[in-house]
Amino acid sequence: QVQLVESGGGLVQAGGSLRLSCAVSGHTSDTYSMGWFRQAPGKEREFAGSISRNGDSTYYAESVKGRFTISRDNGKNTVNLQMNNLKPEDTAVYYCAADILAVIPNLPPDYWGQGTQVTVSS
Repeated sequence: QVQLVESGGGLVQAGGSLRLSCAVSGHTSDTYSMGWFRQAPGKEREFAGSISRNGDSTYYAESVKGRFTISRDNGKNTVNLQMNNLKPEDTAVYYCAADILAVIPNLPPDYWGQGTQVTVSS
């Protein structure tokens, strides 16, 4: 069983930055494709981005492309989401995700974290 624990959420002003981290336990993280989803109040959970097992490939939703960067450190079993130039519409609960095949939009991953709140004020 894989456990995912997010950290780093909080309150930030528009234009600011935050860095989320996801600690992976129960298995070595390089076994899984990893990613991030987010869910704003009253909306469905949506894909934000993903990274391949060895970190050589990333994929982002159009809404965050150019502002968000996913990275991973398999030696430390962590995955990070660097979020720059944040906008109020980025306000959401952010969830770490892991899948044995691939983290992709519109397909629930094998594992979810518990989520961390990000609030961007205008």
